[in-house]
Amino acid sequence: MSAFLFTFLACALAGIGARDQVLVARLVERLGERPALLLVAVLTGAMASAAAAWGAWHIAETMPMPARILLAAVALAVAGAEGLFLRLPRPPREPTRSLGAAALVLLAGQLTDSSRFLIFAIAVATTSPGPVGVGGTLGGAAALAIGWASGGRLFGTWVGRFRRVIGALLIAIALWLALQLR
Repeated sequence: MSAFLFTFLACALAGIGARDQVLVARLVERLGERPALLLVAVLTGAMASAAAAWGAWHIAETMPMPARILLAAVALAVAGAEGLFLRLPRPPREPTRSLGAAALVLLAGQLTDSSRFLIFAIAVATTSPGPVGVGGTLGGAAALAIGWASGGRLFGTWVGRFRRVIGALLIAIALWLALQLR
């Protein structure tokens, strides 16, 4: 239960200002509140979360604990770098109304976003991919719902700062984990 809750909170926080949340909010801003868009975003997030948890489960079962902790630290550092260095995406110039196109773009971004790296890191370290995957999916869904409900009103200067703070915090945690292996 603690892996579920911890992953839920981590992914909800890492999802604030994330690429998928920003894209959903900007599409809502341009196209209006379409519940189907939120559903597509949550479903693609669930698929990306399941892929991250499944990959962690397959890799972790063959590794000793120190190697799993190091792999988790690397995944946390990558998640932090994504939040710290990547800029928010620009608004789409001519967004299509196609949910299929939105799903492809969302899934491609979600497979490599900080929330999925967090799911991977926590699942590798705890070897409980089921609760971690579900917690990450629900945390990401909460962040997507906030972006969908807020539209373009969410994105002030505080969101970029918040992303950088979360990114720096994840990198600091990754360094601390790596130093624990000495």
